[in-house]
Amino acid sequence: MPAPTVLYGVTVATSVQTLLRGQLGWLRDQGWDVHVACSPDAALDAAAAREGFTPHPLAMSRSMSPLRDLAALRSWLRLLRALRPDVTNVSTPKAALLGSVAAWLARVPRRVYVVRGLRLEGASGPGRWLLWLAERLAIALSTDVVVVSRSLGTALRGHRLLGRRRVLLIGDGSSNGVAAQDIAARVAVARAAGLRESLGLPVDRLVVGYVGRLVADKGIDSLLAGAATADAKPTLLLVGSLDDPGIASALEAGGLAVVHVPWTDDVWPYYAAMDVLCLPTLREGFPNVVLEAAAAGVPAIATDATGAVDAVVDGVTGLTVGVGDATALAAAIDRLAAAPDERARLGEAARERAVRDFRPERIWAGVAATMRGVAHPDARTM
Repeated sequence: MPAPTVLYGVTVATSVQTLLRGQLGWLRDQGWDVHVACSPDAALDAAAAREGFTPHPLAMSRSMSPLRDLAALRSWLRLLRALRPDVTNVSTPKAALLGSVAAWLARVPRRVYVVRGLRLEGASGPGRWLLWLAERLAIALSTDVVVVSRSLGTALRGHRLLGRRRVLLIGDGSSNGVAAQDIAARVAVARAAGLRESLGLPVDRLVVGYVGRLVADKGIDSLLAGAATADAKPTLLLVGSLDDPGIASALEAGGLAVVHVPWTDDVWPYYAAMDVLCLPTLREGFPNVVLEAAAAGVPAIATDATGAVDAVVDGVTGLTVGVGDATALAAAIDRLAAAPDERARLGEAARERAVRDFRPERIWAGVAATMRGVAHPDARTM
């Protein structure tokens, strides 16, 4: 039998590097002919070299741009007609929309849409309606819809995006599982090398870490307000690109102890320098950073937003607070600052959960079964 051909589609190359790490190489080893359509970037070529897939640079704009989107749709159609894949697997908003429309027009037999988040939850006005319409269209034109968390599936239904159709949740969710042993090994090396001290972080004060883009959607305002009012006076370790001038000004004016590390593709060692991870996000699909921190034995404080609520078991692997509730976040910081034994207990439970429930191969096998159109014991409808 010839190898089945799958064309993955994501908007930007960082998604290939992070959201699909290991998955594409695993599929290749399972006998798939793997291709990826993505906006051109050196990171796409690096991921292709690492995992052995065929890259197809295809320019896509993350924002709404009718002329560029129409040109991208034509590029999608040309690629699909030349490649004639058995399956498309699309995710991230723009690639999901364009890839779903093009795959339907090209009559690709199986069209899988992996929903990794719900962007409309952070929008308002006409923009929210356009995002709803784009999401509804991508879902309607797909043969299979996979959600990365239970709460995300509930949110899709609550926003009336599904109609009568069902969606699939693989295992306990997540975008790609977590390479817990690899992360733990890197963190152990970083700790032994004294990374915390080399960053100038205190050993006698709570270090609250954050990993991701420093933007309003991630609740950075709540993190800064909560840290500023916490009695523990924590030091913040922020790892990520600073894209919002307003947040940059707030950091300068806030009087907080902050160490900022610009975005890097190699974030795992930085969990070694954290006592607690904080993700004050307004919306997620399923946050990978919480699982990565868990693999390092670091507990998390997260909001009860869509997606984030699935990543933390409140009081067991970390603490949850309300979206935008800086007072509750400050109280959670103070609670963990005052109780190192509780931090250790939560961190160990988080590590055990990451190893037990979020093996990458569990997710990959469920995705592969979905793309083949067969049932899998870890893929259940909701």
